[in-house]
Amino acid sequence: MFAQSRSNPDAQYTAGADLQAEAEQLFALANQARRAAGVAPLQWDQSLAAAAFYHCKWMVQAGQISHRYSGEPDLKERAADRGARFGTIEENVAMGTTAPVIHDAWMKSPGHRANLLSPVVDRVGIAVIASRGMLYAVQDFAHDVPSLTPEQVEARVADMVRVSGIAIEDDPTTARAACATDSGFPRNAAGVEPRFVERWVNADLNKLPQTLVEHLGTGKYHSAAIGSCPATVSGGSFTAYRVAVLLY
Repeated sequence: MFAQSRSNPDAQYTAGADLQAEAEQLFALANQARRAAGVAPLQWDQSLAAAAFYHCKWMVQAGQISHRYSGEPDLKERAADRGARFGTIEENVAMGTTAPVIHDAWMKSPGHRANLLSPVVDRVGIAVIASRGMLYAVQDFAHDVPSLTPEQVEARVADMVRVSGIAIEDDPTTARAACATDSGFPRNAAGVEPRFVERWVNADLNKLPQTLVEHLGTGKYHSAAIGSCPATVSGGSFTAYRVAVLLY
């Protein structure tokens, strides 16, 4: 996106500088627009800001805007590499002569406006660099995924499973072993094989997979073992939880 006015950034800023004041101005304008739209404000995320600055430098080097350049990691990978935890991630990019001009241009573009006002995202990192008489700007938006221990993940899933009247087994060892594999029905310490196994990877721990819900509703099972393990996702670019539920 290209936006301009009569002012010249090179007359105001050091070329190539990381313009924190302008990034903060875009942050304030974004939250002002979200309040006007009845959407919760964004929180600043330094990991996303680092990812935005990394990409902004690529834009300055290229002299044009794009969401990805040849040889550059994609948005998810560069955000994850800088420590961001997210279930959803989006990006706005632009060139313009001032921060307000860039914000106005984003608000007039349906896609950029949708990202900026999305109720799904709750965090943002912004970078602005001056070069060639223009400001290059990047906004990276995300929905934060809390950093939970395996025990915390298992407890959340157990609460949802328990609603079905099924008892939760105390020892998660077998379920954790099942979580770390892609198939199979491992036997527990007593040598009992589960009758059904559900494995899934998701950033959202607020609901169970539909197939698991259907099995829980049959009344055929009396207990469940729940295990969590590190998620392995292509490129390491998406932060999520991996869970296994074994039904007996």
